[in-house]
Amino acid sequence: MKLRSGTLRTFTAVHTWTGLVAGFALFVAFYAGALTVFHHDLQAWESPRTMASAPQTLDDAQRLLDETLARHPAARVHVGMVFPGAEYPVATSYWQDEAGVWQFATLDDPAGSEKPFGGVLSELVNLLHYSLGIPVAGTWLMGAVSLLYGLALLSGVVIHLPKLVGDLFALRPGRNLKRFWQDAHNVVGVLSLPMHTMFAVTGALLCLMFVTLAAIDPLVHRGEAMQAVPAAMDTAPQRGAAGAPASPAPLARLADVAVATARAQGLEAFEPAYLKLAHAGDAHATIEITGESPGALGPLGTVALNAHTGEVIATQLPGRRDANHATLAAAYALHFGEFGNAAVPGLYFLLGLGGAFLFYSGNLLWIESRRKRRQAQQGRAPLVMAKATVGVCIGVCVAISVAFVTTQLAQWPWLGYAGELDAAVRGACFASWGACVAWAALRPPARAARELLGLAALVTALVPLAHGAATGAWFWRAAAAGHWNLFAIDAGALALAVGFAWLARLTWRRAGTGDPHSVWAGGGREWGMGNREWGIGNRE
Repeated sequence: MKLRSGTLRTFTAVHTWTGLVAGFALFVAFYAGALTVFHHDLQAWESPRTMASAPQTLDDAQRLLDETLARHPAARVHVGMVFPGAEYPVATSYWQDEAGVWQFATLDDPAGSEKPFGGVLSELVNLLHYSLGIPVAGTWLMGAVSLLYGLALLSGVVIHLPKLVGDLFALRPGRNLKRFWQDAHNVVGVLSLPMHTMFAVTGALLCLMFVTLAAIDPLVHRGEAMQAVPAAMDTAPQRGAAGAPASPAPLARLADVAVATARAQGLEAFEPAYLKLAHAGDAHATIEITGESPGALGPLGTVALNAHTGEVIATQLPGRRDANHATLAAAYALHFGEFGNAAVPGLYFLLGLGGAFLFYSGNLLWIESRRKRRQAQQGRAPLVMAKATVGVCIGVCVAISVAFVTTQLAQWPWLGYAGELDAAVRGACFASWGACVAWAALRPPARAARELLGLAALVTALVPLAHGAATGAWFWRAAAAGHWNLFAIDAGALALAVGFAWLARLTWRRAGTGDPHSVWAGGGREWGMGNREWGIGNRE
């Protein structure tokens, strides 16, 4: 198959510019996404004392539910609760108050607060993944980025399809570094194409679901889309309160009914994870118990019951879902690796890092393609792109590691920090990221890259040290005790630190031995050390 040169140029331009426009956001999404695959393990890592304690029981969950309903009238309309278990040992209830603000309560804090129990670091990493940390609009932005991502993938396939086999196995190291980076970019892109296609489709679906619903509302639902959402996404049929009081069945009995129902429908296991209770204390009260069934694509399924009699009203279980629930369950499971055995999260972690490399290397290739050969004076656009790439991409790696370290140190009794953990972690993350972007803007790209990579190596190496010092859960002790999730996070941080140090060394070598007219040269005038328009002097 051979494309006409004009067609090839068009698709190359589409691939280049969609990649550049979406590349920064996608780098953040993939790097943070590689970590958020271990969401539950991060919760254990950031609060090991709680996670190491014995899980609460269903009796504890019943006491919390009763206390929440007695204290908070708004919770009687709709309340959710996380079941205590191996992954999250403390039962937590949550509801919206009269002002529409989510509240969270535990047995230790039955009055409730706006801060969910635990999960500060894991929630921050997930927030960076799906919204770049931008409230509300960030999710829509990432949905649009996912669409551009899909367009970049499509155009990339068209470009490389005529020489697919050659691109797959071509990796030519040597003096021509641009060719080596191009080969590496192509190899990673081609090998991971099926997974990247899946990420683009599911990312757009999850982020733009309600935007799409609003767009088709006038044509399909005639202005009543929001009323149709609960019926399409919940398991229990929607009905109002009867106005007649009724006594609820014990939570343990309802959980047993849900487990028995799931097994009767062919599932080998069903572990209750959380519940949703509507119209508590009313004759029309319904409860949805959602549980996990390992071995299924989209392992979470739901059994809806009459909250007083325990009668099964409806089910949405793996293998027996309607189209709406099956689509959403599959999209979520595929996007976050919530299926298969323990090897799947590891594979997704590597794919996440590979995706980050794909977008970083794409920027590098664009910068090099705009360089004027054998000419000292260079254009402004490649310099701006180089500084932005270093500041944003390497900066977020530094910032996330800073958040890890801050999470542990803020809980270290010796430091005596008495403020909000959430404020400390988020503040440290975004402040350090902003500082890295500013530093890259003021330094020549090669030196900024080397310095920020060195900083990333240092801060990331501090992650297991801060964890061990603050909690006593040193990674060798975690391994000896069989806490492999804690060990894996600390060992993974050390491996990333080594990787950052290696990249810093390569950047240093490239600056000294590469083409002096390159953006990654050690300090020529053309890239900033004597460039008056960037306000940098001749001497460092």
